[in-house]
Amino acid sequence: GLRKLDAGTLAAMPASFAELQPLLAATGVALASDTQDYMIPIAVEANKVQDRLGLFGAIVILVSSIAGAFYALRQIEPRARARNNVERLMLWGLLAASTIAILTTIGIVLSMLFQTITFFESVSPMSFFFGTVWDPRFAAAGSGGSQGQFGLIPLLAGTLYIAAVALLVAVPVGLMSAVYMAEYATPKVRSVVKPALELLAGIPTIVYGIFAVVTLGPFLRDLSAALTGGSPFIQGQSIFTAGLVMGVMLIPVVSSLSDDIITAVPRAMRDGSLGLGATRSETIKRVILPAALPGIVGAILLTASRAIGETMIVVLAAGVAANLTINPFEAMTTITVKIVNQLTGDLEFNSPQTLVAFALGLTLFALTLVMNIVALYIVRKYREQYE
Repeated sequence: GLRKLDAGTLAAMPASFAELQPLLAATGVALASDTQDYMIPIAVEANKVQDRLGLFGAIVILVSSIAGAFYALRQIEPRARARNNVERLMLWGLLAASTIAILTTIGIVLSMLFQTITFFESVSPMSFFFGTVWDPRFAAAGSGGSQGQFGLIPLLAGTLYIAAVALLVAVPVGLMSAVYMAEYATPKVRSVVKPALELLAGIPTIVYGIFAVVTLGPFLRDLSAALTGGSPFIQGQSIFTAGLVMGVMLIPVVSSLSDDIITAVPRAMRDGSLGLGATRSETIKRVILPAALPGIVGAILLTASRAIGETMIVVLAAGVAANLTINPFEAMTTITVKIVNQLTGDLEFNSPQTLVAFALGLTLFALTLVMNIVALYIVRKYREQYE
């Protein structure tokens, strides 16, 4: 409130609160009742310091602005090579991003590898990779040994079996949908169908799982019972149910990716084929699909990786029983389901029952890596170069 006083009053500042109060009251400033006389010189000095700081701040801002403008002018001069500096900065930024991605992958692999080595110190690798019995509950010390109780074969077979059934559903339907949208659908139909398919791809997998366990599983079981007139040959939780629901979930993925790939085929190839007298279906079979084959293989690979890594649908639609069967109407389980089961129990972390989850994770990583290598080989072998 002292700043509202005129210069003459400030020069002859009263030393007591009783004299200062009416002067401030005349300017509309009210003082608290507990204000003491010793506060007056402190307030005067504080105002002077604020004035000095304000002046100093203005000088700093002015000098900084001039220096920044001078530096900017120097940077845009031809001899400063600003373009080279930007390119160098972009290069280091991209290099740092790729390094982080690589180091993250290496860290994940090493974290699984060390725990897997610890697991194999108590369980034979031969019994793990070639065992046909999965029953970790009886693999504790003093129960007759752990040989054969951590068999991977039932889990690996279930993973590949369910993924294969899902691909048999998703790939043909998704690919034909993509061909229709890219080659036959009108722009109006395409503008409606493609966003709808992409929206379906965002539905949580737990929703598909609930649909399988509540609706599809009981329906197939009752249908099989009606066909045989007795006991059903399709269980409520089965490979077929899980694969069918997972395939429906993956149809939008295959369709969307394949549609983008087919649409990217040069228009000149279509026109050339049609100009030579080929029909539209012949052009699709002999020109467009071979040209888009590398991309379609990549789309199928992505779909297969999604199917192999799925968990919730398998838990609800196929169950958690580690069976080894070729009957698609019986229950099986996958590697991912058992990883969740082993890590969510109340066992000690250093027990084989828990460490086996890391061995399963490393096996799943290796399986996906092999699939990627095979897909790259296929893409490079059948890739066609177009001018």
